[in-house]
Amino acid sequence: MMANLVVVGYDDQFKAEEVRLALVKMQQDYLVDLEDAVVAVKTEKGKVKLHQPVSLTGTGAAYGGLWGTLIGCFFFNPFAPLIGAAVGAATGGLSGALSDIGIEDGFMKQIAGQLEPGRSALFVLVRKATPDKVLEELKGYGGTILQTSLTHEQEEKLQSALDKAKS
Repeated sequence: MMANLVVVGYDDQFKAEEVRLALVKMQQDYLVDLEDAVVAVKTEKGKVKLHQPVSLTGTGAAYGGLWGTLIGCFFFNPFAPLIGAAVGAATGGLSGALSDIGIEDGFMKQIAGQLEPGRSALFVLVRKATPDKVLEELKGYGGTILQTSLTHEQEEKLQSALDKAKS
């Protein structure tokens, strides 16, 4: 199954995060299935920052440390679990830092680099959704579609929903 990419730009630094949180709630309600949802903010100094929901480096280090400790315990040396944990955490952290799942970071930085300072963008990979319910929930958030893999008709419906005032 192929996911659809949607990138929406916002006029302030906080709106993209607000919409991402709304999408996460919709996912909990089974209205949308997100593969990835990342907020990019262009600071007033022009630097692009990506706010990803999961830190692969931290997750990799935690799993690596756990497995390193377990493997170290098998050597019956009192220092082996500590050494195993340190090596496992370093290896896991490095592999997590080198992994890039979901939307490619370079692509997001390139698109967000075109934003005016003080603005944000929401990058979403959607596996599947209940379009009518999702569009209803997105009404009134505003934003401008910057890029998408949707059909022209789907893109127009989404932009229309973003532009409509909440009732």
